[in-house]
This record gives sequence, structure tokens and C-alpha cells, in this order.
Amino acid sequence: MFGNFLMKKLLQSKMKDVPAEDQEKIFAMLEKNPGLFQKIAEESQEEMKKGKSQMDAVMSVMKKYEADLKKLQ
Repeated sequence: MFGNFLMKKLLQSKMKDVPAEDQEKIFAMLEKNPGLFQKIAEESQEEMKKGKSQMDAVMSVMKKYEADLKKLQ
């Protein structure tokens, strides 16, 4: 639970320009399947090590898990 709290605070700091309603949707999805988001983060890091920008890395990995993300909505 403490890890979820820290993750939420970290995400809030990164999503300053995202509307509060959208932030809550993201947090709800994160709470439903934190393992999926951990996997996305790890794979995104690997893509960035290969030279992709953070945005490109995250977008490509999220496309890979698009079906899983839709199930969480």
C-alpha cells in the first residue's frame, strides 16, 4: 500500500497538466493492475536504453499492451 501511495505521488508530479478527472481514471487503472504498469515501466526503460525517447518508448510499449489497458477502463 505504501508503494502505491508513492507511485501515486510520483505520477501526480509528472501529470501536472492532466485534468484531475483524468488523473483519477489513471490511478484507478493502476490500482486494478499494478503489475501491468510495472511491466510497462520496465519495458519502456529497456526501449529508452536502446535509444528511443521516453515518449516513443512508452507509446510503443503501451501499444503492445493496448488490449490489457482497455480491460482496466
